[in-house]
Amino acid sequence: MTNLKNALVFIASFTIAGFAGIATAKHMSEHNIEERLKPVHSVYVEGDDVPQVANAAPAVAGGASAARTPDQIYNTYCMACHTTGAAGAPKIGDAAEWANRTAKGIDTVHANAINGINAMPAKGTCADCSDEEIIATVDYMIEQSQ
Repeated sequence: MTNLKNALVFIASFTIAGFAGIATAKHMSEHNIEERLKPVHSVYVEGDDVPQVANAAPAVAGGASAARTPDQIYNTYCMACHTTGAAGAPKIGDAAEWANRTAKGIDTVHANAINGINAMPAKGTCADCSDEEIIATVDYMIEQSQ
């Protein structure tokens, strides 16, 4: 009985190994290996024939080129902290807290939003926002808090 079990285990193992080899063989074809190893980019030096490629600017979702309103920016990037007051962020709608911040001067508030302050990183979480968009969004939050 033990010999029969050993034989069955051996046959099953051999069969599984054979199927595994067939399954992985297609990934090991010459073409697939060449495709995985080919360079991603090419370097050209002066005098080389450089292939001409159409220059199309990639569309960036929500990038700096896309027109965004202050409330869109607020709802996308600022709301998580400025609705809950997380990490000491002034809550939108809290006139006293925003008055406290603006007492230091609106330029200081704008600079803090652009450069970051305390737990807030530079430009909050909107790394692709322009300084003008950040300023407009801060002004929007202040207006909503008066």
